[in-house]
Amino acid sequence: MLDGKVAIITGAGRGIGAAAARLFALEGAAVIVSDLDAEQAEETAGAIRAQGGNAAVAVVVGDVTDPAFPAQLIKATLDTFNSLDIIVNNAGYTWDGVIQNMSDKQWSAMLDVHLTAPFRILREASHYIRDAAKKEQAAFGQAKARKVINVSSVTGVYGNAGQVNYAAGKAGITGVTKTLAKEWGRYNVQVNCVCYGFIDTRLTAAKEQGGITERHGEQIALGVPEQMRQMAPLLIPLGRPGTPEEAAGPMLFLASSLSNYVSGHVLEVTGGRVG
Repeated sequence: MLDGKVAIITGAGRGIGAAAARLFALEGAAVIVSDLDAEQAEETAGAIRAQGGNAAVAVVVGDVTDPAFPAQLIKATLDTFNSLDIIVNNAGYTWDGVIQNMSDKQWSAMLDVHLTAPFRILREASHYIRDAAKKEQAAFGQAKARKVINVSSVTGVYGNAGQVNYAAGKAGITGVTKTLAKEWGRYNVQVNCVCYGFIDTRLTAAKEQGGITERHGEQIALGVPEQMRQMAPLLIPLGRPGTPEEAAGPMLFLASSLSNYVSGHVLEVTGGRVG
């Protein structure tokens, strides 16, 4: 479904991003695996190579919140594969707290990674996308379809206690999605957003299993309280969390030609839970 396509996936070292990278590669895409953690990024790239087939893969390590990183990412993609067809803005993490206990650093960190970083990557990519589309329009009458998939969360749609910063960032990226769908329609770019519910990753693991990420000079514990994990399946009509592989499936649809007339859409992937 993605033969001949070149895809960037941020946060592809683990979880949903890694599952999407493997799936895209299986479907024929050349994949740029981007992650802050070099070891995890290489692990994903190794898994793609081990799948066999002809899919190409390259690793670009860096922090999406670094203002210099978008230029590095887009340049590395074009230098390696000489094209860019799909961008998946997936990188992110959580840093929870009720509002009275939340610092400015916590607030800004979530906006930086979930909203500002995708904006900068898309702004940097716009130079290539616009130029390529104009050349294709002049030569063939229409630009080829390109795809942007922004990853959000139902927290950004419905809110979640203890996550006002995360909710703000994830709500913001849906606004970016709808706006860019209008701006880039003329270039035949479909821009969509996937809002995930409870997917089994280290962000939704039990606190003792979620691990620690070091950001902004702080050690941030990932995961959710065990009581919340036990309650979650009771609120999901399908009765269980989703897997990263199940989360990657809708991304494949939005990255493929099957979605060539779908743009500006926010797709909730929740196992049936609403709200």
